[in-house]
Amino acid sequence: MTQKENLTLAGLIGAGFIATQALFGMVGKKTLLKPPGAVSDDDFIARCISCGKCALACPYGAIKTATLADGRAGGTPYIDARSKACRLCEDFPCVAVCPTGALRDIEKRTDVKMGTAVINEEICAVYAEGHRCEVCYRSCPLIDKAITIDYRERPNDKIHVLFAPIIHEDVCVGCGICVERCVISEPEIAIKIEPR
Repeated sequence: MTQKENLTLAGLIGAGFIATQALFGMVGKKTLLKPPGAVSDDDFIARCISCGKCALACPYGAIKTATLADGRAGGTPYIDARSKACRLCEDFPCVAVCPTGALRDIEKRTDVKMGTAVINEEICAVYAEGHRCEVCYRSCPLIDKAITIDYRERPNDKIHVLFAPIIHEDVCVGCGICVERCVISEPEIAIKIEPR
């Protein structure tokens, strides 16, 4: 090999190494919403063997498989709440079929700790425009516990009341049904799940 060919080969290997580091370094820090029973990122990724059984067991098709673009989470299950949220099945078939304990310790809905819903008050129809919208509240499987309505006076309006949704972080399990059902989607969704 000539010196020019050696330099070219070295450059390609170096570029490949840098691309791999970028993929598994920067992108690997992206946090995906994991199915019920995942304890932490490190524990989940260490235990999950990417078998796909939880996705097959989900009767609603809410569990998807992460791609290589998702870094170290590639191949593991996740939930995209906007397209299809977790329905918090009573028997948790996704947890029951997990062969490695990557999903575990769930007996009832309140045991789930996927994340917490967060309302962006700058674009929420209630907070930003004063409209009456109870979609997130009405769709919550833990209605009047995870999301409640705070009835308050509307600014500069002595006739109407503001129906303000309030998220209770200590109760919200992060299933994402409120995200899936939110009527505000431009420029972004008015409610999102912060994975735990």
